[in-house]
Amino acid sequence: MTSSPKNPRPRGGTQIGRRDALLAGLGAGLGAGLAVVAPHATLARGARVSDSRGIIPAGGAIAQTATLQQALDDAAASGKPLFLPAGTYKTGTLTLQPGTHVHGAPGRTILKAGGEPMLTLSGADNVRLSGLVLDGGGIPLGDDGALMTATEAIELDVSECRFLNSGGSGMSLRKSSGRIANCTFGNIASAALFSEDASGLEISNNHIHDCGDNGILVWRSETGEDGTLVSANRIERIAAKSGGSGQNGNGVNVFRAGSVLVTQNRIADCAFSAIRCNAGSNCQMVANSCARSGEVALYAEFGFEGALIANNIVDTAATGISVTNFKEGGRLAVVQGNIVRKLFFRKTGEVRGNGIAVEADTTVSGNVVEGAPAYGIIVGWGEYLRDVAVTGNVVRKSHIGIGVAANAGAGTALITDNLIDGAQDGAIRAMNGPTPIGPDLALASAESYRNLAVYANVVR
Repeated sequence: MTSSPKNPRPRGGTQIGRRDALLAGLGAGLGAGLAVVAPHATLARGARVSDSRGIIPAGGAIAQTATLQQALDDAAASGKPLFLPAGTYKTGTLTLQPGTHVHGAPGRTILKAGGEPMLTLSGADNVRLSGLVLDGGGIPLGDDGALMTATEAIELDVSECRFLNSGGSGMSLRKSSGRIANCTFGNIASAALFSEDASGLEISNNHIHDCGDNGILVWRSETGEDGTLVSANRIERIAAKSGGSGQNGNGVNVFRAGSVLVTQNRIADCAFSAIRCNAGSNCQMVANSCARSGEVALYAEFGFEGALIANNIVDTAATGISVTNFKEGGRLAVVQGNIVRKLFFRKTGEVRGNGIAVEADTTVSGNVVEGAPAYGIIVGWGEYLRDVAVTGNVVRKSHIGIGVAANAGAGTALITDNLIDGAQDGAIRAMNGPTPIGPDLALASAESYRNLAVYANVVR
């Protein structure tokens, strides 16, 4: 350290100015590459490398778990942020105490794992992380393992971090609140981000890509209110390597969690669904862009009540939107203002190729469906139909425009004021299960079907 010309170096010692004294790091034992920043100092001015001892990036060749842990503990105890400069640090599991604030150089401060979670916290409030890269090196993390785990974290704030090459999940949260924003999750073996029993969580503006099973999971251990906000994320290339019939392969998966808002996300290339809500009541899927879904793009299923699916774009899917499982209690929905196009027959499993499918206590209005190789809109299935209104939709270039269940026991459906263009096998057809029966109800009377009211539709 250069001495000040106005303050000659004292005999036998090293000259340290007042500014340097505030920002000198953790002392001789923890000096190199690490600084505890004074509360009102900026990170840019607060970072200093004081000597060659202590924490050394060293390209990740030297394990520094104990030294890093001591630095984290001291910083939390002092109430000062900890700045970790650019470099690669090899570490095992580090435990974050309440009030821990750690800042790195975005994309350049890299923590390398050795087959275990790198960061963990439990019952800690006011933990903030930014600018860190957590690189798991593809090493397996075991059941439910993640690069970062948090339990009962209060006001957790993670921003501008990268979670890469995880042999398990990227981040696992339980009973936590806070914000996960502007982060990247890539090359993740399982799910990018798993949240269970959240208590006020925001997941926004993240980039999630190349995950083995799922993107974002919002779950509860028991059915109940959750309120997580999932907004403005870019999610792409989500596989289903663990198999299953829909529990994997989803961009966003909501399970048992009520009042979850999923909005303004860009979701592409998911093996199953862009957004799947299973038994989550009052879930909103609003203004999302969904491309190339392998099964149903937007899915409300099983014991849900109160789904709002509105103003989304679905481009290329086996089925665009499905609101189903009335038999298991799935009911009460609005499907409005969506564009659904480029549907295809899935070659394996249940045959799809439908635009929009609904069953109970639902209105379907103001949607545009184009290019369905089966049905543009399906209303009910077998006897599972109750109180559905289909009004003011445009259905173009489908095999059948609108199909409606006419089985014994099926409930009431109202189909009116729709425009159906280019339907190959009828604009509106009654169905017995999957099989169309009878005449085209857009051109003939529906009076023989006591559960149906069909009128004022336009056919071209």
